[in-house]
Amino acid sequence: MEETWRWFGPNDAVGLSQIRQTGARGIVTSLHDIPYGEVWSIAAIEERKALIAADPSLGLRWSVVESLPIHERIKLNEGDLAPLFENYRASMRNLAACGVKTICYNFMPVLDWTRTELAHPLPGGGRALRFGIVEFAAFDCYMLERPGAEAEFAPATLEAARHWAKAASESTKAQLLATIMAGLPGAFDRYDIPGLRRMLDRYRGITPAILRENLARFLREIIPTAEELGMRFAIHPDDPPRSLMGLPRIVSGGDDIAFVLGAVDSIANGLTLCSGSLGAGPHNDVPAIAKRFASRIHFAHLRNVAKEPDGSFMEADHLDGDTDMVALVSVLLEEQERRRLAGDENWRIPMRPDHGHELLDDIGRPTHPGYPIIGRLKGLAELRGVMRAVSSPKGWPLS
Repeated sequence: MEETWRWFGPNDAVGLSQIRQTGARGIVTSLHDIPYGEVWSIAAIEERKALIAADPSLGLRWSVVESLPIHERIKLNEGDLAPLFENYRASMRNLAACGVKTICYNFMPVLDWTRTELAHPLPGGGRALRFGIVEFAAFDCYMLERPGAEAEFAPATLEAARHWAKAASESTKAQLLATIMAGLPGAFDRYDIPGLRRMLDRYRGITPAILRENLARFLREIIPTAEELGMRFAIHPDDPPRSLMGLPRIVSGGDDIAFVLGAVDSIANGLTLCSGSLGAGPHNDVPAIAKRFASRIHFAHLRNVAKEPDGSFMEADHLDGDTDMVALVSVLLEEQERRRLAGDENWRIPMRPDHGHELLDDIGRPTHPGYPIIGRLKGLAELRGVMRAVSSPKGWPLS
């Protein structure tokens, strides 16, 4: 597989020369400074490409866009969407003209990935991302005070959440809000409590069925252009794969993925196989999902989570969580070899080590949450070992 690395651009605390030291050659990035719904110009795309290629000795290339964001009005099917769709297609055309043809995107309402702790302590002093159901229930029920929220949590969770909310200081509550907002990496609005309530009000009446149809409309508008341009679109699953704050989630398991890929049945309409997002759902067998949709996987995020019975989970070491990573990597490599033998020019599946622990000198360094260099380097090295162990006996090329 093509080893890639997420880079948040020139303001990322992790530099391109450091990325090259990890062994990764493909860069996964986005133009985060451009507001959602506006066109990515060829000049802006070429500027980012030039940054990536500025030192030819590094041998880096822009491999995957993560992501070309979808405006909230498209998710809501709100107002005249023709200009937004046309802007999106214009950005696609400009990316394709610059040779960047794989796009990872998501259709999660309001929030991207969601956690309640960004620095959960690990033995020895490392730190991990964690989703705690008690803290989230406290936020939803007793800070946001969303009507009907209490009915969505188990009695024991609610009781613990009440105690948390009663004992928490205002600064602790403010930190929880900031943590929940931390999954929005780009040109976005960070919400305070009143602002978040207003956003949730806009989604009142948007059922999972309605949101699915809104996604299907987006795909019908976009995928024909992707086909013309030879592009690959890859939807990212919900993170976590469950309803949050009453918002519908529609890419949380195998049947959801089947709907998305069937909405426009085209090789251009594909999947980002995120083992951590899917792995946080107790109903999901991630290697089985990968095998079911192998031919439509255009990008892979490889990470692991350790789930708890109450719905909480924590980012685990890449090989030590609940997902059998050896089995998953085997599925991906088998699919990659099938593509190679079939003569598919896009036979290599780009992958990146996702969310790493903060370890050693990364602790306290101002990297994006979940994206320290040492924890991801450790994960990439482990995954590279798995790939070699799986591939070598069969004579499969690694890249």
